[in-house]
Amino acid sequence: MPRRHIRVTGAPEAPLRAALAALRTELGVPQTYPPQASADAGTPPVLPSYDATDIPLFTIDPPASTDLDQAMHLSRRGTGYRVRYAIADVAAFVVPGSALDAETHRRVMTLYFPDEKVPLHPVSLSEGAASLLPDRTRPAALWTIDLDAEGRTVAVDVRRALVRSRAKLNYEGVQKEIDAKTAEEPLALLEVIGRLREELEVERGGISLNVPEQEIVERNGTYELTYRAALPADGWNAQISLLTGMAAADLMLAHGTGVLRTLPAAPDGAVGRLRRTAHALHIDWPHHMSYAALIRSLDPHVPHHAAFLQECTTLLRGAGYTVFRDGVLPDITTHAAVAAPYAHCTAPLRRLADRYASEICLAATAGEPVPDWVLAAFDALPREMAEGGRRAGAVERACVDIVEAALLKDRVGEVFDGCVVEVEERRPTVGVVQLESPAVIGRVEGAGLSLGERLRVRLTQADPEPAPTVRFVPA
Repeated sequence: MPRRHIRVTGAPEAPLRAALAALRTELGVPQTYPPQASADAGTPPVLPSYDATDIPLFTIDPPASTDLDQAMHLSRRGTGYRVRYAIADVAAFVVPGSALDAETHRRVMTLYFPDEKVPLHPVSLSEGAASLLPDRTRPAALWTIDLDAEGRTVAVDVRRALVRSRAKLNYEGVQKEIDAKTAEEPLALLEVIGRLREELEVERGGISLNVPEQEIVERNGTYELTYRAALPADGWNAQISLLTGMAAADLMLAHGTGVLRTLPAAPDGAVGRLRRTAHALHIDWPHHMSYAALIRSLDPHVPHHAAFLQECTTLLRGAGYTVFRDGVLPDITTHAAVAAPYAHCTAPLRRLADRYASEICLAATAGEPVPDWVLAAFDALPREMAEGGRRAGAVERACVDIVEAALLKDRVGEVFDGCVVEVEERRPTVGVVQLESPAVIGRVEGAGLSLGERLRVRLTQADPEPAPTVRFVPA
């Protein structure tokens, strides 16, 4: 999960655009696809024989999104429910060993910048031929997950199928229809099933971070920081994806071969830092209250709660990909935030590992051996995904630095209220301060810094380029 979702609204001024362009160059982010890889993206897909185009699927995504990985249909089944979840079948388009396959292993995942994205697959594929766009027949991995009256999984099936989405919906529109009680049953059930799954998440000790999108709004040559809080519909939609990822993990564990998304419990030091951040943002976190209970008590529409939720993603930094085969299970099979075994399988247009997870689940359901090309990638896949994750993390951290420097560049000399959330062990005069408003973090240098100390700091430097820098001193 990214540390922050950042978007620049308006026309970014030249220095900010230049800084983001320079960042892409510095990190070696590919700007174009090799000619042969682009040509491979035009190869006709291998189509399945099973026709499921009669299922009236729909997608839920941001309005501008065209790389649509998932489409769903929800229905009642006796006293329970049936979830049909179609996932774009990227393997139908990408030939193992091809130039396109090699390029996706080099890119690993789609990279998101405030001003643009750098896709895993060529746009002709990710936003065209493989995307589950409305009124287009597409190959997909079609999951059918039956739930009981409490939302617990009772049966799972996944197979290749031809599907056809009927509608491209967005979160705001979905929320309005559900709230107004005008949604037809397949959409109205999103709330019903979503809430049931949220209750089960609480029961097993899982945590879903409704991380707000951080938006930098350009107005009259200056920038303002705002947050777009997730709607309940965002969370219900995420529960369908989580449900599928958990079903995928169970299938792979039963089959004895798989690639899991694992996360150990957070170390005490990371939780301690988060407690200091909560203190800095005036969030009451009693020592008897668990982290999960605190998260559920927060309102992402409240700015300082939104800022804290952004920082909570730091506890997810130990997540990794764990492969296993031949029935030899790994030492860790669970994801601490999900509180269950879990696999990434629902975003193959944007994440390399999902293509492999989908193939394993299809083989497990059919009782067939896992394809050789999948097994051949096992040794390298965790390392590739880790490197891709580090690259994405570097992009996210640098983008935060750039946009926060842009936000503060005209406020050098001003004094802000904040709290010290980090102090370097070897250099106790250097630390990190969390401002109360705007809710940004920056380096602070001064004598006598103490963890958790509230203090007023003066902004001495805020440069978006050439190297984004934000510096404070005690006022």
